[in-house]
Amino acid sequence: MNIDPKVVEMLLEGIRDTLFMVLVSTAAGYALGLPLGVLLAVSGKDGIHPRPVLYRVFDIITNILRSVPFLILLILIIPLTRFIVGKSYGPEATIVPLTLAAAPFIGRMVESSLKEVDPGVIEAAQSMGATDGQIIVKVLLGEARISLLVGVTISMGTVLGYSAMAGVIGGGGLGDIAIRYGYYRYDTQIMIITVVILVALVQVLQFIGMRLAAHLDKRKK
Repeated sequence: MNIDPKVVEMLLEGIRDTLFMVLVSTAAGYALGLPLGVLLAVSGKDGIHPRPVLYRVFDIITNILRSVPFLILLILIIPLTRFIVGKSYGPEATIVPLTLAAAPFIGRMVESSLKEVDPGVIEAAQSMGATDGQIIVKVLLGEARISLLVGVTISMGTVLGYSAMAGVIGGGGLGDIAIRYGYYRYDTQIMIITVVILVALVQVLQFIGMRLAAHLDKRKK
């Protein structure tokens, strides 16, 4: 298989842009999703401070945001993306919808991870006079760190898939290359190569995340 050097350069730029979008969007998604997940876990029925009304409001908001297909969200918030970034295409612009799509997904994963913490550990901390902040940081987040790290790995894989879909409107990265060259120009070779690279990136990210989780799990024991 002979590949033009210009194609190789284009693919390398696509990998760079894809990783840039995934890493920045995941980080921004956690900046929004982590507090959301903590709020849902704390205010839920079995949380340390049950607040049914508050939980219900954020539960509905999270479900609505998660229910919107990414491609539709991508188009709906073009005015917001243009307002924040100054344009509606390219890797930088794609970070905005990727973040908004990732945040509610991450929030649910964080909520699920925190609910797995043994209630006995929380009760022990409360009996020792720990404050709510200390329980959240040292008990909930501390005890759930392995699950949370696995969640980061899953989230990055999901965001990577979203970033590929953004290629439909010129979002940049490997998805954009697959759409412009593989689909519109009927270049099957480019399409196959981009798919293989995307699959490889997911595998690498999952491998790194799982190894880190296993390492932390050994230290915990």
